[in-house]
Amino acid sequence: MELDASSTSNGYLFILKGLSLIPIWHYLLTLTTLLTCFLYNFLEIHFLQDLFSGFSCSPAEFSYNSCSQIYDAVVSKCPILQGGYSVTPWLSSPHLQTIFLNFFGNAPSFKYKRQLFTTSDGGTLALDWVTSSDVSGSVHHDDDVVTKDDSTPIVICIPGLTSDSSSPYLKHLAYHTAKRGWKVVVSNHRGFGGVPITSDCFYNSGWTEDTRTVVNYLHKQNPKAPLFIVGTSIGANILVKYLGEDGENTPVAGAVAVCSPWDLLIADRFISRAPVQKFYNKALAGGQKDYAKLHQPQFTRLANWEGIEKALSVRDFDDHATRMVGKYETVDTYYRRCSSSTYVQSVSVPLLCISALDDPVCTTEAIPWDECKANKNIVLATLKHGGHLAFFEGITASSLWWVRATNEFLGVLHSSHYMHEQKKVECLYTKHTIGLVN
Repeated sequence: MELDASSTSNGYLFILKGLSLIPIWHYLLTLTTLLTCFLYNFLEIHFLQDLFSGFSCSPAEFSYNSCSQIYDAVVSKCPILQGGYSVTPWLSSPHLQTIFLNFFGNAPSFKYKRQLFTTSDGGTLALDWVTSSDVSGSVHHDDDVVTKDDSTPIVICIPGLTSDSSSPYLKHLAYHTAKRGWKVVVSNHRGFGGVPITSDCFYNSGWTEDTRTVVNYLHKQNPKAPLFIVGTSIGANILVKYLGEDGENTPVAGAVAVCSPWDLLIADRFISRAPVQKFYNKALAGGQKDYAKLHQPQFTRLANWEGIEKALSVRDFDDHATRMVGKYETVDTYYRRCSSSTYVQSVSVPLLCISALDDPVCTTEAIPWDECKANKNIVLATLKHGGHLAFFEGITASSLWWVRATNEFLGVLHSSHYMHEQKKVECLYTKHTIGLVN
């Protein structure tokens, strides 16, 4: 039996009349519920899971060689590392953690001492120092941050892609490390920290020469002080690549790589894949473009300025700027040559690597698990949560777990017999000039 058009129309009118009887607040409640469910999943929020577990600590999973003395003698004696990580309840999402770090950060307040360092090619680096007196409120301030007879350990920090010493996560690291009585120096990338680019040699994601130069300079100026390095994000990639390139021939006693991308080609595909990752991709590209605008004369002369201005992703920027300045044939060539994953096997320094499995920028797909396990000098610690360089802990999100874990590892390593000692004869030291800026 067929219904005529009039009957069908009356049926729809009947349904609309019924729907109109439902209070508006019911619709608003339903819409709010659907939106909440969408955001809960989109932002990968894990508050309910944490609530049901009583916000207990998530243990770190360790990957290491079965013959590793670094794990047995150092990492196994680190209560913070072994105890795991408990996330700040209102930041129960890798995206909330990462965004909060970049826009707020809860960074401690202190002032760096700046040292300008000129490399052999004419490039200028800003070395920002902080010592225990800078964070203790002491009225005594020693202008000579580098001295021949001082045996105080020095921690060199290598920032991420568009970060410098003012970035909240680096201020957390510098402050709490200096609180331990050690010296900290943030080795800013060329053109960062308000310093002009003074040569045609720029830094990139695999540029290790500045790290090597700074390490050799600090070792020569203060041979009694153990040198440690902490690399973060792209800085971690540079750190691992440097350690792999130099092998035994480095004065570095130990190192920590935090949230490394490992394989730049895989990382590029990852941040170009999902909508939420594309947000980070665009944000990072915006930071790179801001950096280029600060040094527009050099980029205009050495790269494709029109392409840089139109760049909407990290890959776009690398194609029109990084690849051209670094003289790489293609972007993929640049990514392959500068990835640290191929250098893992040659690392000869005690190295702790910390990564979050929910890192929204550096995917776990790129982690060289087998290579880390094959090298007895490396211990890889992966945690379920943490975001990118965040790992906020405590109800007030006043501290970063990875900063405490890093300092604990370096402290235990320093008191052990497993610090690395340079085996080979150092190369002829490169000439340089330095200057202190008040």
